[in-house]
Amino acid sequence: MPEPAAPAESPTRRRMRAIRELGVTAVPGAKTNIHTLVIVGQVEGHMVLPQQNKTTKYEHILPQLVAIEQNPEIEGVLIVLNTVGGDVEAGLAMAEMISSLSKPTVSLVLGGGHSIGVPVAVAANYSFIAETASMTIHPIRITGQILTVPQTFEYLEKMQDRVVRFVVKHSNISEERFRELMFRTGELARDIGTVLIGREAVEHGLIDQVGGISDALAKLKILVDEQEAKKKPEKGVPIQ
Repeated sequence: MPEPAAPAESPTRRRMRAIRELGVTAVPGAKTNIHTLVIVGQVEGHMVLPQQNKTTKYEHILPQLVAIEQNPEIEGVLIVLNTVGGDVEAGLAMAEMISSLSKPTVSLVLGGGHSIGVPVAVAANYSFIAETASMTIHPIRITGQILTVPQTFEYLEKMQDRVVRFVVKHSNISEERFRELMFRTGELARDIGTVLIGREAVEHGLIDQVGGISDALAKLKILVDEQEAKKKPEKGVPIQ
């Protein structure tokens, strides 16, 4: 006998399964050519974090970025950040993919874009930060047991250089200034580094502009229109 067909899944259960398994949900709204990518909490990478941690799993973000690049209906991407940082390699992988998208991207830092959230924020074509949002710049840190041999410190230094080069390449801050902020002492009670609030991040050249969601969407629309204009062939004047 043929097996009975499985019962159809309700829309509510389908949305709940998407949230649980993929970390995404369908937000009610009009059809749009803009995709919103939200990065919140801690960037979870190679290690699974405890359940009480609010996390953004990089294995959820990378497939979304591939789908965005392949989808012709998506013409621009808005990246919204409120993150404390997290896995360095996972954060850099996300930032590298964002920077390599062929479609216009705009990032908006709300609340915080700390640690490895800094490269993700500057990876977009244009970046905004809310007036009260903050960004913490500090050297790479690791927790747990490590081998205290020269090779370990050389590895950490190379990882740090990757972060510095990426941030300097995709923002208007100089390497000397970024490293000075990274190794500043006296500002953080139990660590070295610097916290930049809103306009300070713009003054240092790390972020392009202070603004909110309306500013970010307006800028993204301009970038999308500019890209569409470049695709259209110029109409030449016929020769008489």
